[in-house]
Amino acid sequence: MLHIYIYSFLAGMFGTNGVPHFIKGILGKKHQTPFGKESSPVVNVIWGWVNFVVAGLILFYANVHPHLLRAFGFLALGSLVMALILSYTWSTTNATKPKK
Repeated sequence: MLHIYIYSFLAGMFGTNGVPHFIKGILGKKHQTPFGKESSPVVNVIWGWVNFVVAGLILFYANVHPHLLRAFGFLALGSLVMALILSYTWSTTNATKPKK
């Protein structure tokens, strides 16, 4: 049963990580990915989509249905943790960039 909570937490992290990449990509803006600091919009759309697929596959194979409410709680917690990590990372990275 512990594995369901761990998988739900990871799915929340992957799903949340996909959001900024996907949005930046569909807006036509460059954004940092594991493939480079200034990845193209197409790369960002694909990277965001891959994160969504990984999150979905984790949930599918974890078989969270019998423990849906608790699994959702851990998914939400993973999402919050990833959002905090991303906000901290980008706020410190963007603070050191020169203003245009």
